Amino acid sequence: MTQATERSAVEQSDSEKSKIWAHSGDSHAMESEDLWTSRLPKRLADRAPRTERGEKYEIVYVDGRQLNRQLNDFADAMRPPGFKDLTIRLQDLDQEGVWAQLAFPSTGFWTVNIHDAELSRACARAWNEWSNEEVTGVQDRIFTPAIVPLVEVADAVAELEWAAENGYQSIFLPCTMPADQEWGLEIWEPLWAAAAAHNIVLAYHIGTGGENVVYRGPGGAVVNYMETTYPGMRVVTHLVASGALDRYPDLKVLIAEGGAGWVPAVGDRMDEAYRQHGMFVRPRLSRLPSEIVRKQVYASFQHDISAVQIIEDTGYNNVMWGDDYPHLEGTYGHTQQTLHQIFDSVDPRIQERVLRGTFEELFTVPPMSEDKRASIKQS
Repeated sequence: MTQATERSAVEQSDSEKSKIWAHSGDSHAMESEDLWTSRLPKRLADRAPRTERGEKYEIVYVDGRQLNRQLNDFADAMRPPGFKDLTIRLQDLDQEGVWAQLAFPSTGFWTVNIHDAELSRACARAWNEWSNEEVTGVQDRIFTPAIVPLVEVADAVAELEWAAENGYQSIFLPCTMPADQEWGLEIWEPLWAAAAAHNIVLAYHIGTGGENVVYRGPGGAVVNYMETTYPGMRVVTHLVASGALDRYPDLKVLIAEGGAGWVPAVGDRMDEAYRQHGMFVRPRLSRLPSEIVRKQVYASFQHDISAVQIIEDTGYNNVMWGDDYPHLEGTYGHTQQTLHQIFDSVDPRIQERVLRGTFEELFTVPPMSEDKRASIKQS
């Protein structure tokens, strides 16, 4: 062995010893292009979500309507090698130090913009069957939430029950809903009851549902990124203040990709409203809002240092990391650098909680291989 080869082997060994292994509470599955057309009759497939690329915009067609999104060729150019190939994706995960992923939809996000009940049912089931067959059915480290149709509450309950029977551990829900379907309203009570009965996590992803706020003034890119986060805060306030989580104390809510530093602050703010405006508060809760938040609300982040700091400073423990694979905002290509920057000086107990423990509290995860467990002990 030459000196250079020996040095390379030592460096590789040191790198493996120091690798930080994590689960991701926010990743994305990339659907096959023929998902809808291969599984739905033509009269429905023609109205199912699809996208086309124009000169300036990506055009989204769904349920007879058209939505325009600014093209992002740079983001497309940054796709990881395995963004559509699960075999390569698992190699990407091993390279990056990610063991398990909760993989939200991609094109499937647009199903929440469907207004026709029959189409909504058909698209949800087609997506779930695709995921069951082509994602969770061929490996066990990447798993998706189920999509539920949201036009009729009874349909959402029926699909949740089907999903539970087929091994799903969570359902995807959008952060923004029409005014007559907001998450704090009583119409959703059957869905909360079903989720609690089947131990299904309510997995909300920011930037879903209503059209994004678009600000074109100074700092617009930062402002618009922030605007995707605020609806996640509204989900928490509606579910807590309405009493939904109080009535189902074992029901768990995940707000994905919106950071976590804000969560205990929202709980404190709601406590203040509950105390100072108590004469107007309906319904009355059996616990303070902050107690409900701390027990039942979970949040994932990618880069936020404050998301880790709040655990020691406020005692809010329901924090998990996410790689946002394969999106531009994610950590692919620099996951280990990011994790070391955030966690090298963090108490090992907190590191374990954020990177693996919180995730494993919500989801059943396949056991990590011996070599990877060994690297955790060494790091």
